[in-house]
Amino acid sequence: MEWLTVPFEVTFVQRALWGGMLVSAICALAGTWVVLRGMAFLGDAMSHGLLPGVAVAALLGGNLMVGAVVSAVVMTAGVTALGRTPRLSQDTGIGLLFVGMLSLGVIIVSRSQSFAVDLTGFLFGDVLAVRQQDLLVLAVALLAALAVSVLGHRAFLALAFDSRKAHTLGLRPRLAHAVLLGLLGLAIVASFHIVGTLLVLGLLIAPPAAALPWVRSVCGVMVIAALLGTLATFGGLLLSWHLSTAAGATVAALAVSLFFLSHVLSGLRDRRTRRAHSTAPLLQVN
Repeated sequence: MEWLTVPFEVTFVQRALWGGMLVSAICALAGTWVVLRGMAFLGDAMSHGLLPGVAVAALLGGNLMVGAVVSAVVMTAGVTALGRTPRLSQDTGIGLLFVGMLSLGVIIVSRSQSFAVDLTGFLFGDVLAVRQQDLLVLAVALLAALAVSVLGHRAFLALAFDSRKAHTLGLRPRLAHAVLLGLLGLAIVASFHIVGTLLVLGLLIAPPAAALPWVRSVCGVMVIAALLGTLATFGGLLLSWHLSTAAGATVAALAVSLFFLSHVLSGLRDRRTRRAHSTAPLLQVN
């Protein structure tokens, strides 16, 4: 059993595990709504839209998290504004904003002599470089995400299934959508420096999507998604230690693998259920 415990005796791997667990919980809260509302493309666009703020912060020697927050606010405001334009489909607006922000970020980063290093760190993160202060930031972000999820649960639920009914009930769907975008931005900002923007969707989308076939309630999906994200973090760190692979990418790949495994098993379960129902009348006749 030493192969299972030895990696986690190292301090930086322990911090990586705690960081991954906190990120998994944050992503479960935001990612459940992303999956229920079919907003995966929006999540991808927002994650890449952080690049300009992060790039400016890096060039000025400032805090990358602050730069990411500024970009997230700009992306949230832009997506909200474009969503109210009747002549432009939401996907078109999001796609154009995505490309524009990403291009601007690459232009800014290209001015730096460490272009390749900066961009690689932004895209893929470094889960093994998690510091004690990063864990504190993630803990605060988790509390904020939990507060938003609890306070906005009713509005988010109505918005996910029937926006017109949400308006009828006085739940202000436009405001709820903007707050939901803020929750998504919070999850991405809190996670990007750990698993990177290319891999954050692995923890944001895969665990909730894997939990969906097994749980009926939204809260249940969030809990199972957090547990699956934690499992992916633990297993990914373990595999990356023994196989000498990139830790963040291994965590994200394992999360996606759990999604495919979940849907294969749920498919087998559904097939067995249908078969049982189809043979039930024959058993009664006999």
